[in-house]
Amino acid sequence: MKRLAALLVLIALPCPASAAPGAGVVAALLTHADAGRGLARPELVRRMAHRARARRRLLSETERPVRARVRAGLGGGGGGIVTNEYLVRLAVGTPPRPVALTLDTGSDLVWTQCAPCRDCFGQGLPLLDPAASSTYAALPCGAPWCRALQFTSCGGRGWGNRTCVYAYHYGDKSLTVGQLATDRFTFGDGGGGNAGSLSSRRLTFGCGHFNKGVFQSNETGIAGFGRGRWSLPSQLNVTSFSYCFTSMFESKSSLVTLGGAPAALYSHAHVGEVRSTPLLRNPSQPSLYFLSLMAISVGSTRIPVPAPRRGSTIIDSGASITTLPEDLYEAVRAAFAAQVGLPPGGVEGSALDLCFALPVTAFWRRPAVPALTLHLEGADWELPRANYVLEDLGARVMCVVLDAAPGEQAVIGNFQQQNTHVVYDLENDRLSFAPARCDRLVASL
Repeated sequence: MKRLAALLVLIALPCPASAAPGAGVVAALLTHADAGRGLARPELVRRMAHRARARRRLLSETERPVRARVRAGLGGGGGGIVTNEYLVRLAVGTPPRPVALTLDTGSDLVWTQCAPCRDCFGQGLPLLDPAASSTYAALPCGAPWCRALQFTSCGGRGWGNRTCVYAYHYGDKSLTVGQLATDRFTFGDGGGGNAGSLSSRRLTFGCGHFNKGVFQSNETGIAGFGRGRWSLPSQLNVTSFSYCFTSMFESKSSLVTLGGAPAALYSHAHVGEVRSTPLLRNPSQPSLYFLSLMAISVGSTRIPVPAPRRGSTIIDSGASITTLPEDLYEAVRAAFAAQVGLPPGGVEGSALDLCFALPVTAFWRRPAVPALTLHLEGADWELPRANYVLEDLGARVMCVVLDAAPGEQAVIGNFQQQNTHVVYDLENDRLSFAPARCDRLVASL
């Protein structure tokens, strides 16, 4: 089996002066899941758009509110949904065994597939075997963590007597069922860190024995980065985390940090002003990070967001393409069409539909495109051209990388977040962002 294309190496950094006593920083290097596969830019974006549409079709089939969306790693064949997210590689158990977990800011539970596997998806790494770890411990039914999870039961035959059995559902009908347990998680090589350091920590996680849904072979489970108590930031007890994604069209590593004061630590790589906006909470979707989107500007046209919708936008490092409610998308589409000055165009089979036919002159002079700005509460997010425009010179077409979705919720995806340092201040409920050279952050480690 080939080595996983998306590797994430975790390195424990020294405690910064601004951090709380005893706190540390975990810095993570990652590459885009499609890196090194030799795919052309148009193909990469088409795959993202098709995946986003397929996932929405799945979500529309369920009548229950969406609890969270699963993030599946890139895989091929079988009619599965091809995805474009990021995998975190770490180790679990004693001795440590490698796992590859999809980083998901839209859910909380940290879990991986475990032996014996009753019904699991195929994966490239060996299944985690709890019997082989001297530090593995299944949670008893009466444990507070067991009672706090929404769907749990008391294990019987085949699950371990009186142990906590969980079931965790995702909005696309994916499901993991298994034992809640604790074990030692090692980030990086452990660096000789003690059990209380960030490089090695005992965490609660799901040991999944029955896992069905939209999963692919280069992942073993999911690392929830949401707001809940089971997420990785919550269990590490950090007050902030951040990421800085290099372009998906390059093979350069990106950066994720957990803990410390990442905006101050890595400001040398910023190439623009740091701006901040409140992080909002929604009791009906407690895992998600909400923002107040006041308006969207396309060049000289400012499109207001209706007041009841302003607090329903989420920022999601796991979603690929920014999606807008259908009426807002149509207004944005009309503004681009009025200002670009090119005839509509498209490519058969493409899921992007805000496209224009390129003239012959585009081979040596790019056509002008109006600026795209997201007006958040207290902060304007001015997107660079590369974060919302795709040119396919072979097909002589130019597309705006946005999409429409049913419902009232807008989602800011990772394509629009490229080469932006995004900091989640969990203690003060603030989101900060700045244009950055993300590869410089990596080079500073």
